[in-house]
Amino acid sequence: MNTPTRLGICFSLLLLISMAAPGQAPRRQVRPPTAPNSVCADCHEQETKLKESAHASVSCSSCHEKHEEYPHPENVPKPRCAACHEQVVQEYEQSEHAAQMRQGNGSAPDCSTCHGDVHESKRALTIEFHRSVPDTCGMCHAKAAEDFAKSVHGKAVAAGVRDAPVCSDCHGGHRVLKAKDPNSTVFPGSVPDTCGHCHGDLQLARRFGLPADRLNTFQQSFHGLALKSGRQSVADCASCHGFHDILPSTDPASRTHPQNLAATCGACHPGAGSRFALGPVHEVQGAQAPAPVRWAEWFYAMLIPGTIGFMLLHHAGDFIRKLWSMRFRGKHVPMQLLRRIEPHHERMYRMERVQHALLAVSFIVLVYTGFALHYPDTWWASWFLRWEDRLPVRGTVHRIAGVVLIGTSILHVITLVVNRKLREHWKEMLPRRNDVRELVEGTLWRLGLRRERPHRSPHSYIEKMEYWAVVWGTAIMALTGLLLWFHNWSLSVMPKVVLDVSRVIHFYEAVLATLSILVWHFYMVIFDPAVYPLDTAFLKGYSPRAEYVDAEEAALGD
Repeated sequence: MNTPTRLGICFSLLLLISMAAPGQAPRRQVRPPTAPNSVCADCHEQETKLKESAHASVSCSSCHEKHEEYPHPENVPKPRCAACHEQVVQEYEQSEHAAQMRQGNGSAPDCSTCHGDVHESKRALTIEFHRSVPDTCGMCHAKAAEDFAKSVHGKAVAAGVRDAPVCSDCHGGHRVLKAKDPNSTVFPGSVPDTCGHCHGDLQLARRFGLPADRLNTFQQSFHGLALKSGRQSVADCASCHGFHDILPSTDPASRTHPQNLAATCGACHPGAGSRFALGPVHEVQGAQAPAPVRWAEWFYAMLIPGTIGFMLLHHAGDFIRKLWSMRFRGKHVPMQLLRRIEPHHERMYRMERVQHALLAVSFIVLVYTGFALHYPDTWWASWFLRWEDRLPVRGTVHRIAGVVLIGTSILHVITLVVNRKLREHWKEMLPRRNDVRELVEGTLWRLGLRRERPHRSPHSYIEKMEYWAVVWGTAIMALTGLLLWFHNWSLSVMPKVVLDVSRVIHFYEAVLATLSILVWHFYMVIFDPAVYPLDTAFLKGYSPRAEYVDAEEAALGD
């Protein structure tokens, strides 16, 4: 017998012996990890459910990648949702739910709590999934779900309206944060944007017959402006309309029903009474605005361009005529002569300079802090409002400056009463008959329609117009500012439209005052060739303008 034959016989005997050995356990079958779902269905009954779920196109081995031996060993790790939903899990880890889980709260929800068995989870874009969200959240938040079901949003969801918001549309799907968290979608400063996703959407507004300007008109109101500037204690959408129990304003149970406005607004404005019902809370613009508001806007729309236009024309003519006289016609005054001439009278007394300093500082602070409320996103206001959500100082600083301005005005009146010297000086600012003549002749000369330079009084129409504009503007700003400051008292004795008009006047009067200072006052004390680079009367009491006039007259007399 040859060698190959012997080897074959030995191998066969060994095989027979191994098969006949008693007590030998069969070896486990090893299947590839990419076994089809039908193979898993031999033991597991989830295949039918899986076909109807959101994971119908996902193979079992995509999640159960460690199941390579059959039967499966004990303590096999559970599938990780992050393997496919990494971004979603990262958002969940930042949420309040995950924070509660890490703190040991066993009832805190995880993926399966909300989405259910992974083999039966609904497709997220289906109407069934959308309709089930309130019930899912209601497993933990029963009261909120009950209120939501009665709301206008909840009824729309139950009726199958896919565009109606559910819990996740406002609170977020996975990154659900506390309402006090500045990054939360329901943080007071974020509520208008959250509600604006629907109520600022023109297509949704047209589809459901809703006003399309709700977000814009709120942002233009005092509440919206204050909220946008960082102040979190002011009312947002939910403060008036509710959180989960939002109802149409025609529903007697609605917070915005006319019968309930006193209680709703009274939560922030105690003692205001029912006068809130007499006017809109959102900023109503255009033809729909109350008539007094429209009249005030029309008045300033005419006054501001006309006034500032006259100032620009007046000073442009003055600047050109003086440059022409000083540079091209040889009638300029020699510098040596200017140095020899000494001012012969004091333009501003010491107490007047003190009042001017108080007025200037308070005015600048008022302008900055006031416009910061209206334009919080600008580069010059954003840095100041950076801490407004934690330390709301803008309004406080604005009111302090307002008190200083009013106090300076009262001081001005008192000094005029008790000080004869100041009173006699003040009388020079009273209007006189020749003011009109100087105004006409001066304007004609500045426009090149008059050859001879007209006579100008020490306190001419230029100073008088500015002084009385300050008096008028301060009175208007003080009155409207006090009405807005003490709004609860104002609303207890007068209709809300008075506050609406006051806010319009306060804003546009501030615009007019600021432009007047920039155009009229700054030219007279800085850019006028007669005083450039600065009229120092507010510092020393004496003005270089007097030196220039006296020197020119002396030169002409020579």
